Amino acid sequence: MATLESRLVAFLIVALCAFTSVKANQRLQRSDEDFGPVVRAYLGYLRNEQEVVDDRVSRREVSPTYYRHNSNRIKALRQMAIRLARENHNDYLPELEAVSAEELRLLFGSKPPSLSELRVGEVLKNTFRFLGVERAGETFYLFARLDPYEQAELNEKSTAARQP
Repeated sequence: MATLESRLVAFLIVALCAFTSVKANQRLQRSDEDFGPVVRAYLGYLRNEQEVVDDRVSRREVSPTYYRHNSNRIKALRQMAIRLARENHNDYLPELEAVSAEELRLLFGSKPPSLSELRVGEVLKNTFRFLGVERAGETFYLFARLDPYEQAELNEKSTAARQP
C-alpha cells in the first residue's frame, strides 16, 4: 500500500510541476503579446536560446558555471529588450550584445573602455552604443551594435571634423 501511496504522491508532484510550468509559459507568452512582431520574435529567440542551454546542461555538455553565465546573459538581454520596447513604444530592437566586465575584450579588443567612464548613449568605436547595465544574477554591460548607415554617418562626421 505504501508503494501505491508513494507513486500517487510522486505523480501528483510531477503533475503539479508540469501544470505550473505550462501556466508560467502562458503568462510569459501573454506578456509578450504586449509587443509587436519584431520584439515578440526576439523574445521567442531568447526563449529558444535558453532551451538550447538547458538541453546542453542536462546532457552534461557544459559546466554548471557556463550554464549559469549564459542563462544570466539571456535574462539580461531579455530585460534590456523589454525595457527598450516599453521606453520607445516601437517595434524595433537593435542588435544587442551583453558582456560581463571580463568579456569586454570580445567587443573592443585589447583596449576595452573603462567601466567607470561608460555613459549611457555613448558611442564607442563608431560601432556600439552603450545602453546600460543589467543585473541578472551577475552584472552585464549592454550595447547596441550600430547599423551600417549609422556607422557610415559617424565615420563621415569624424572625417569632416578632422579636415581643416
